[in-house]
Amino acid sequence: MIIQALNEQYEQLRKIYPERVPSLGFAIIKAHFCIVLDRDGAYVTDEYLKDGDGEVLSTIAPMAAGGSCEVAPNFMWDNTSYVLGVDSKGKEKHTLQCWQAFKAFHRKISDSVDDAGLVALVNFLDAWKPENIESLKYANDIKKGGNIIFRFDGEREYFHKRKSVQAEWEKIFRERFSKEISMCLVTGIQKPIARTHPTINSGKDGVWNAQSRGGSLVSFNEDSFRSYSKAQSFNAPVSEEAAFNYATALNYLLQRDNRQRIQIGDTTTVFWAEGKTPVVGFLKYILDPDENSPNISGLRNFLEAVREGRKPELSDTENLKFYILGISPNRSRLSIRFWYVSSVEDISKKIGQHFSNLQIDRAYDDEPEYPGLWRLLIETLPKRGGQKRKSEDISPLLAGAFARAILTGCMYPTSLVAQVIERLRADGDISYYRAALIKAYLVRSNRILKKNQKEVSMSLDKEQRNTGYLLGRLFAVLEKAQKDAIPGANATIKGRFYGSASATPSVVFPQLLRLAQHHIQKSQYGGLIEKSIEEITEYVQVFPAHLNLEDQGMFALGYYHQKPEMYKKTEKKEEE
Repeated sequence: MIIQALNEQYEQLRKIYPERVPSLGFAIIKAHFCIVLDRDGAYVTDEYLKDGDGEVLSTIAPMAAGGSCEVAPNFMWDNTSYVLGVDSKGKEKHTLQCWQAFKAFHRKISDSVDDAGLVALVNFLDAWKPENIESLKYANDIKKGGNIIFRFDGEREYFHKRKSVQAEWEKIFRERFSKEISMCLVTGIQKPIARTHPTINSGKDGVWNAQSRGGSLVSFNEDSFRSYSKAQSFNAPVSEEAAFNYATALNYLLQRDNRQRIQIGDTTTVFWAEGKTPVVGFLKYILDPDENSPNISGLRNFLEAVREGRKPELSDTENLKFYILGISPNRSRLSIRFWYVSSVEDISKKIGQHFSNLQIDRAYDDEPEYPGLWRLLIETLPKRGGQKRKSEDISPLLAGAFARAILTGCMYPTSLVAQVIERLRADGDISYYRAALIKAYLVRSNRILKKNQKEVSMSLDKEQRNTGYLLGRLFAVLEKAQKDAIPGANATIKGRFYGSASATPSVVFPQLLRLAQHHIQKSQYGGLIEKSIEEITEYVQVFPAHLNLEDQGMFALGYYHQKPEMYKKTEKKEEE
């Protein structure tokens, strides 16, 4: 199913971006250097193909030879060992073999192909000696290694882009197809079956933390994997063309500048639809917005519509299938962490449900109405002396479970709210983000588990009779009484008692209420405080010995909702 969906995505990408998506036998490579030749193949100069940000050139070129062959030259490009015979890894004998193989390979092809670029390259290779490396302009950088391409002096087109070269390479590539003919599981057509599948990229333009040489989505490399005496990928017959298509589509989606890729913990996630829809472009910035996120036209309108349950304007693309694929490394292979097939309409509803669950009054106007996944998850980390918390420290399992809940509409992970409450008890910082997370968890839990409870509101709810919520409100009132009585105090009851008050109320609240009587007597607004205490305690028959996890969450929300209300009352009293 995954390979079939990626194969279809490849066909779609080729139609939309023919200049950016490689055709059969080609791939996007990184080119670090270019050697410039004259028409006879004599060296003119060399170029360092890095831009101002230090990024090397990405270009579509003949696929790397790959495979298990120790010496396998590429066509019209390769690394410094193959092109120049320059040893950058202390393997002089192997480097000499690579260089000779590269020369022999291109000489053989030039005998049957009439292309000026190929002839010039062969002439350069025949004349080149590895000891001449010091004569190159960027000799010191080239000796460190990297891929090299070629072009003529005075021309911008690289040799590997020439039409005759590309036609010859496609012919060579097809000749390398396996001789095993069978029905392809993807297309259902009798075709040559791929013995091994193309490699999926790793690193910044691939699967994060995978091996540097990449990984395999489909791989059979042990005898124990054989079935009916079929070796390697003949066990799961996929045609050479389908294997190329799905790997190329996936590598394209994995590029770092692609808006269809996001990193969720240790899982690299890509998403796409079976047709063009604005939701594909929106999703990355919905889940992971940052200060560099562009102001996409229509994004806010889309978010407002789905959060409020209205039908967004999607240009009649609601019924298109929507795919989400999560991949993580597993040695030389790649593991499928999750695979979710939905529709544009359904995924839009799930995003709307998520932000509706999160919706709560903001503490400050500059806080985002639609906080991203990482901004929320960072709240599960402890604060250490003002040091910046890093997303790398977030639990990958928690991040994956949270993302899955957002995209599928299932329960938010209990560990998420448990960690947030643990942080609240440790530092007492009941921020907008933490309150939003707790509220989202409680709302979704009530709906999915069909609990007969009053739903948590966005702002102060004086009709809410949950004991945890009432005690959170009461704690906020008692803290305000102390602040009024002792202006400028360095510490408040929140710093000393929040953790125990939210977990074991019967131990703390009797003491806090006795202390509050002294604060009320000294406070300018003591009568107002006393009235608020009476309004809340009217519905608290007894202080419970313990509050469970959900009631501790309600305690935090009660505190968060009541706190701004107390300052509103004070301001109103001052006006009177």
